[in-house]
Amino acid sequence: MDHYSLVKDCLKGKPSAQKQLYELFASPMLNVCYRYTKSMADAEDVLQEGFVKVFRHLHQFKFEGELGGWIRRIMVTTAINYLKKNARYQTDLLFPDDHLHVVNNEQHPEIKMQARELANLIRQLPPGYQTIFNLYAVEGFNHVEIGKMLGIRESTSRSQYARARALLIQWIEQKNNDNKISAYAK
Repeated sequence: MDHYSLVKDCLKGKPSAQKQLYELFASPMLNVCYRYTKSMADAEDVLQEGFVKVFRHLHQFKFEGELGGWIRRIMVTTAINYLKKNARYQTDLLFPDDHLHVVNNEQHPEIKMQARELANLIRQLPPGYQTIFNLYAVEGFNHVEIGKMLGIRESTSRSQYARARALLIQWIEQKNNDNKISAYAK
């Protein structure tokens, strides 16, 4: 069944179509939700809340783009709202400037690592850094859009992204150095 027919059947209230839509997109959207939360349980909560919004607003889908992209945007927005509402994710996005320095990327050789390792490092970032890094580098939002989403200035988004990136570079370099040391020790 194509997405057009699937959406039309969902709008007609057909449970089998709603189940099919959920099953088609639940797994990839759970991954999206997990990028913004610190636990799978929280990601599942965001996913469920997101799908409630998907079904509630499905009549607004205009068939002008990918259905998956439309659902993804709802999931990202739901995840951001979840972070704002939950106390354990509350963090001031303005970290002191002296915590990190911005590293010039040209100073660093290309570092090879598996995607899973990088995803795990991103998850270790402070919530504000992690959120902005995901929105910019993974989801492709620009800093103006991120600022509007999070209620911060564009310049704050830019600086938080730069700090997140610098911290990731620092961790990756440390990991590479540790790997080199352990390789020589053998």
